[in-house]
Amino acid sequence: MKTARLVDLAKTIRSKNAGTDKITFDIIFRDKENYERVKKSGVLTRRRVAALFGIPEERISDFHDFDPALAIKFTLHRLRPSGSPGESDIFGCQQYPPLLDLEVPLDD
Repeated sequence: MKTARLVDLAKTIRSKNAGTDKITFDIIFRDKENYERVKKSGVLTRRRVAALFGIPEERISDFHDFDPALAIKFTLHRLRPSGSPGESDIFGCQQYPPLLDLEVPLDD
């Protein structure tokens, strides 16, 4: 089966703060074809995200497809509040790399 990496299909893959206790992730596509391909493939689900990040599914507070923006969005609960002692990414902007090499099937 032919595949492509998520980073090659998406226009933007990012993470950022969503308040002091959450980090939100956005996967935004240039075109509807790749957006629909990724949505229908089932490679991005709560279960898969939890596995990619090595966390329990309960840490995922939200998971949505947002058709008007051709985006898939999800939010994780932080283990520690942003900026607290021992917290390693105050802005939440360094959390997205596990998504980059996610393989997406290209064949229907």
